[in-house]
Amino acid sequence: MKLQVSKYKLELTGLAAGLIAGWCYWYFVGCATGTCAITSKPINSALYGGVMGILIFGMFKKKK
Repeated sequence: MKLQVSKYKLELTGLAAGLIAGWCYWYFVGCATGTCAITSKPINSALYGGVMGILIFGMFKKKK
């Protein structure tokens, strides 16, 4: 288990940062009408932010 966590440390950091950023976006910006697909609910914003965080942080992983 410890090996798996250290192997994906950068992606897990991106996930955490993305989840927080997505929730903050929902809280501070959000959607006034409630019809926005991503920003109408905090879970949608957080999950979208988490996926984007993994993708963005994953770009900086060094290849062997």
